[in-house]
Amino acid sequence: MAIPRQIPQRGPYLIEEEPGSKKWCACGLSATQPYCDGSHAGTGIEPLTVNIPVKRKVAWCGCKYSQRPPFCDGSHGELPPG
Repeated sequence: MAIPRQIPQRGPYLIEEEPGSKKWCACGLSATQPYCDGSHAGTGIEPLTVNIPVKRKVAWCGCKYSQRPPFCDGSHGELPPG
């Protein structure tokens, strides 16, 4: 059974990314946000692997409730206070 996603940040992680493969943390438990560190083990939630083809700024979802994961879509603005 999947556990509820944790909310590590109520806004995006804005990062200038170099080209390459990145694993975005989908569970919210990773200590290396927004990247996966394996903390999802046993949760039923898996990270998303994304290929960044060229150097660019990325707005990674920090609340883990985006409708366009792994990218921020503003869903953090609709979350209940917490």
